[in-house]
Amino acid sequence: MFTEASLYSFEEYQDTAKWLMSQTKNRPKVAIICGSGLGGLAEMLDDKNVFPYKDIPRFPTSTVVGHEGQLVFGKLNGHECVCMQGRFHFYEGYNIHTVTYPVRVFFLLGVEILIVTNAAGGLNGSYSVGDIMLIKDHINMPGFAGQNPLCGHNEPRFGVRFPCMSDAYDRELRALAKETAEEHGCGSFFQEGVYCMLAGPTYETVAECRALQKLGADVVGMSTVPEVVVARHCGLRVLGLSLITNKVVIDYDSSEKANHEEVLKTTKHRATDLQRLISQLISKL
Repeated sequence: MFTEASLYSFEEYQDTAKWLMSQTKNRPKVAIICGSGLGGLAEMLDDKNVFPYKDIPRFPTSTVVGHEGQLVFGKLNGHECVCMQGRFHFYEGYNIHTVTYPVRVFFLLGVEILIVTNAAGGLNGSYSVGDIMLIKDHINMPGFAGQNPLCGHNEPRFGVRFPCMSDAYDRELRALAKETAEEHGCGSFFQEGVYCMLAGPTYETVAECRALQKLGADVVGMSTVPEVVVARHCGLRVLGLSLITNKVVIDYDSSEKANHEEVLKTTKHRATDLQRLISQLISKL
């Protein structure tokens, strides 16, 4: 259970935001969190300003392979953006407030839209490895166990005590993403479904995968949901995209095994399509 001491104050978030604004003239309206192996999107930015996490006051550091660990400001198709090349995870040992720390900093920088991406395992039998899934909803399994980033004292300067989550993923942004996917030939591998978050770092058992399917989850991963919860608490509009990097194992006789190397390999294969999709979508905002 979290204590009051595990929470950051409004002033601490503000100090980080002020430091960043003193270091760059960029004032992004869009923030993008890049999942495992998807940091190449930040390389597409023009007029880049790069800040390693270790240099940013109070920022944690990323410890997972496939996460560069730096904040990149710049322009994507003429729009000012900030990209997280690597996110933070609960399984790295960070508490849920540290995992979501950057999102409130983004809000204080003036960000209005958060785009979250991740690598995920496919639970839906009709999905194929390499598909891109537009997230329409999520299942917050750590939240069921009390690990919610909004636990503790509520700071009204960020949002209300009991925020609504039935509209977590912006309907207009989802429609724009589907339109963009069709225009750019991604329709054949573009899905829409429900993302389920588990805490990790272990991959799921066969029984767990079967249970998640019955709950209505289409993909499963170890991130994204905490950032979305905090973003919605702050009033940010959210768009979420999952890259299906492996099929989960639901047969006890299967010899298949999920592994992080496979995830990164598949991500590399399809990352260009996802990056192009997000770039074109941002040009329409």
